[in-house]
Amino acid sequence: MLIDSFGRHIRYLRVSVTDRCNLFCNYCRLPNETLLPNNRELLSFAELVRLLRIFLALGIERIRLTGGEPLLRRNLVGLVQEIAQLPGLQELALTTNALLLERFAGALKKAGLQRVNISLDSLNPETFDHITQRHLLRPDLLPTRSEQLGLATVLAGIEAALQAGLHPVKINMVVMRGINDLEIPDMVQFAQQRGLLLRFIETMPVGVAGQEMASLFMPAEEILARIQSHFARQLIPVSGEHGSGPARYFRLVDSAADVGVISARSRHFCDTCNRMRLTSKGALVYCLGRSDRMDLKEHLRAGASDAEIQNIIYSAIALKPKQHEFEEKELYRPSNRMSALGG
Repeated sequence: MLIDSFGRHIRYLRVSVTDRCNLFCNYCRLPNETLLPNNRELLSFAELVRLLRIFLALGIERIRLTGGEPLLRRNLVGLVQEIAQLPGLQELALTTNALLLERFAGALKKAGLQRVNISLDSLNPETFDHITQRHLLRPDLLPTRSEQLGLATVLAGIEAALQAGLHPVKINMVVMRGINDLEIPDMVQFAQQRGLLLRFIETMPVGVAGQEMASLFMPAEEILARIQSHFARQLIPVSGEHGSGPARYFRLVDSAADVGVISARSRHFCDTCNRMRLTSKGALVYCLGRSDRMDLKEHLRAGASDAEIQNIIYSAIALKPKQHEFEEKELYRPSNRMSALGG
């Protein structure tokens, strides 16, 4: 059992499988970032599966695969199949931008993936292109042609996830004042019509890109007020129905529409944090809002035994901070970009 020095039970591990992404979302990556693969730096699938087996033996129950964009990692379906068979695993999920999901949804479900979270910040094609900075994409680095990587492709990926049975399909919208905040009601209706679980996320000043977008911050309470005002209905809290993550969920009165808010800045949830993050290069990140980490790859490749790796993980858990520090200057280093931390 993994319990940190503040009594929090760590059950959830977010696992990045690649830093690469086929989008340049303005709150995540800078225009001049080049994320070419270096296979030697990445954890191999064998190393990753070994680490996850150790984490599960220590009490981790839920694993979420992230990136960058995880579907860019070659043979991800095979990795999912291996992880799904590990003892002790209760939930295996994936966070994706859905650009490649139409191609892989059925195979991922068959391999053992249970559900997906999909990033979708706008239903307007022009706003979508603005946020994702689609003009920066290099077709030679992508598995599909750049002209296919637009909003329509994401919507097709969402439908493929629903058809494959990757329920619940969760939609994550990062709300940015003056860019996409007027779409909040449209997104609620879109999710309700398709049976999607929608969560609104506050912008977070992680990495240089995140810092530059900090001025567009809209607090969760304002987002909820916007929904109530538009639909002329009250939102009532809903608890215990949508998992144990950081989102707070609400239901519109006389409606089947549930929405969540993730308020990492305006109302942090650090006291109940149950997660850590493993980067694609093997660093265990204690907190998204801090720069501290433990290099597990170094010990793996130096020949450490499983028992030794377990002890290193225990020592890392003891270093997990009480709460995030989004104003910490070290967070603005390029190495702390969201695409490298798995979100």
